[in-house]
Amino acid sequence: MHAHTELIAVLTAVTGAEPRVMTVDSGNALPSGPFELGHRSLQSGLREWVGDQTGHPVGYLEQLYTFADRDRSSVEGQGESEERRTISISYLGLVREQAAPGAGKPGWHGWYAYFPWEDHRNGRPEVLVAIAERLREWTAMEPSRRESRQRRVDFAFGLNGAAWNEDLALQRYELMYEAEIVREAGAAADPATGRPMFADHRRILATGIARLRAKIKYRPVVFELMPENFTLLQLQRTIEALAGLTLHKPNFRRLIDQQELIEETGGMTSETGGRPAKLFRYRHAVLEERALSGSKLPLSRN
Repeated sequence: MHAHTELIAVLTAVTGAEPRVMTVDSGNALPSGPFELGHRSLQSGLREWVGDQTGHPVGYLEQLYTFADRDRSSVEGQGESEERRTISISYLGLVREQAAPGAGKPGWHGWYAYFPWEDHRNGRPEVLVAIAERLREWTAMEPSRRESRQRRVDFAFGLNGAAWNEDLALQRYELMYEAEIVREAGAAADPATGRPMFADHRRILATGIARLRAKIKYRPVVFELMPENFTLLQLQRTIEALAGLTLHKPNFRRLIDQQELIEETGGMTSETGGRPAKLFRYRHAVLEERALSGSKLPLSRN
């Protein structure tokens, strides 16, 4: 049996209050490539591939997960087919968006083009009505499993009295895949179920979204996405973009003050309407010393 190791990157930026992901192949895939013996480490291999394909520098990286599947294709060797297993190792990278001049037709695309049901900043998305109906049909297909399926759907999608949990992005996509209502599972193209991606790349992107949404509640990783100087409103809009939710402004600012993460620069800038706003920067000593275990962002789930 041959083993093939593939590295896949979920590079995220927030630009203009929209979360975006770096893609190749005109938005159809995530940057990826084989791990080769010449690479010093997995991360160095990933950085090399991302550099080759996108021309974009990579800063913060953390491993998402690793999985191994038997390849559907066979490797022909000496008259007989030989089994091949692909080991895929995915990484989450946080960057500040720059133009990508690489060779892999790179480009930035919004998260919510691929997951339109995940953006609740302006209330519950209309596409959830169509998705809920498709899932209701799926739950009814097997009467013996109808109740358990409906419980899973209600929990994941916040239906029938259940609360919406932004951290369940991966569970929602996997339920839609199981119900065969997304293009990757063989369904017809449907704007309500988002833009498809190559192979399981949309599942990997959902994993990155879920990881980041959970992580911004207890680690200050959002700082990796911000410019050196920023306003409190810019910080709030960035976190809202990632969470797909609105934040209660007074509670948000109180939390930021309590955690002593930022400090005033002494500078001012003009926000919408021309009103001057203070500029802030992150206190790097705080970032190095504190993991912020247990702190929570005041997300309002209206």
